[in-house]
Amino acid sequence: MAYYRRVGDVPPKRHTQHRSEGGGLYYEELMGEEGFSSDSALLYHRHLPSAIVDSRVWQLPEQATTPNHPLRPRHLRLPELFPGEGWRDADVVTGRRLVLGNADVRLSYVVAGRDSPLYRNATGDEVVYVESGEAVVETVFGALRAREGDYVVLPMATTHRWLPRGDQPLRAYAIEANSHVGPPKRYLSRYGQFLEHSPYCERDLHGPGEPLTAEGTDVEVLVKHRTSRGLVGTVLVYPHHPFDVVGWDGCLYPYTMSIHDFEPITGRVHQPPPVHQVFEGHNFVVCNFVPRKVDYHPLSIPVPYYHSNVDSDEIMFYCGGDYEARKGSGIAQGSVSVHPGGYAHGPQPGAYERSVGVDYFDELAVMVDTFRPLELGEGGLACEDSAYAWTWAGRGPAQ
Repeated sequence: MAYYRRVGDVPPKRHTQHRSEGGGLYYEELMGEEGFSSDSALLYHRHLPSAIVDSRVWQLPEQATTPNHPLRPRHLRLPELFPGEGWRDADVVTGRRLVLGNADVRLSYVVAGRDSPLYRNATGDEVVYVESGEAVVETVFGALRAREGDYVVLPMATTHRWLPRGDQPLRAYAIEANSHVGPPKRYLSRYGQFLEHSPYCERDLHGPGEPLTAEGTDVEVLVKHRTSRGLVGTVLVYPHHPFDVVGWDGCLYPYTMSIHDFEPITGRVHQPPPVHQVFEGHNFVVCNFVPRKVDYHPLSIPVPYYHSNVDSDEIMFYCGGDYEARKGSGIAQGSVSVHPGGYAHGPQPGAYERSVGVDYFDELAVMVDTFRPLELGEGGLACEDSAYAWTWAGRGPAQ
């Protein structure tokens, strides 16, 4: 994202001496994408950012997946993954349960009450949607305040930790890419500015406002990374705390954006899902379905038409309001519907007719469409509503 920010103390010219008041040199680190060919930031550290004193294995939470075979639509009840008061001992990093995944993106869910360890995802960018609760997300760039409805966008390899705040659990839906994630290119000028037709703009993005420094020795950072055999984890131990940046500038940094600042695009007849798009990654997109005025043609049918998105799996996370097209199916807040490629899907029985004359939808949902099939993670298998596939027909397989 070509949206320049400058925070803290940086020198007048890049790649030149930058000294503390005592005369010591700060250590410049370039954090950049695509091998010096895309967005980057320059960070100025008090200590060597490359110094480590130990490296050992971190056993990741279960990452195995199971194909959606035989092919069927599915309903996953994510709140069932964290019953009772167990959330009080979970954190946003190590407590995640994998719901769905493929080689391009992984979708996880967590309900947390504890501070997370320091963490760095070296496989791709993360977009974490805060379903409810509040947190401070401390990063090497500075701190972010995350509230209900916020996306927290964390560039690949950003060292950070999640600190829940308040008495309520922090419910988070994590979209972990194996690529970089950003606004759709059609929203941007050739120089990277949001265009007038974009449903959000730079004013809706909130990055760190000041540096964040911390003290400590032999500080552990959990790192998720790749090998030829797939995802693995490592604990790197640093002699000094990695939050030692006195200033940074550039166009690559973490930020928050509220789903409530997304301005819906509507029309006289039903608009296709791309008008709801908020982010794109490699082989997947993220869309917002927000409260909005709906189709105003006198003969319009406001709920979606039945459709076969033959190139995509469509994953809808229901996080607020009342979703018109799914009434009668058991879908509720915290539900995920899985409508795979190769299957024609659409409104539940009766919803098509009931929507005639409706002029406003009070719904909130985050959709991820993938262009390769998704498989079920252990979390998805553990919370499936096995009756959902048959709700359009009113009965299951013939006995």
